[in-house]
Amino acid sequence: MRPVDTALLEDLTRAAARDGIVKTVVGAVITDEAGKVLLLHRPADDYLGGLWELPSGGVDRGESLTEALRREVAEETGLTVAAVGDYLGHFDYRSGSGRATRQFNFTAAVTETGETVKLTEHDAHLWAGRTQQNQVSSAVQAVLDIWRDRTA
Repeated sequence: MRPVDTALLEDLTRAAARDGIVKTVVGAVITDEAGKVLLLHRPADDYLGGLWELPSGGVDRGESLTEALRREVAEETGLTVAAVGDYLGHFDYRSGSGRATRQFNFTAAVTETGETVKLTEHDAHLWAGRTQQNQVSSAVQAVLDIWRDRTA
């Protein structure tokens, strides 16, 4: 996996600020040996409850996009990111508090895909094959489409 370009990360962050984005989030497309994608299920009583999503979370002040991705994957799944790879695009939305939010999405390789996923914020996880990947939002579906096009 080729590491993501540092200059690209800086450009993405600057563009988000210019576009009036208040909160930035990172998302990871993590696959197992069979090419299945790790999806996490939001609890019903949470914001966007019931939605299947990529491991993702907010970027803290002073943190780079890749640092945030490594931290969020570890916090949400217990998995360790070994490498952050291709940038797969972004999408914008309003957070639960109404803030303009942009989610930047990347491929990520973890040290051991056979490790047990340890959930902290979600109520289920799924290593999703192609037919199961349609359970995500249309925004995440577009990210997965880009990922599939690049890995085909």
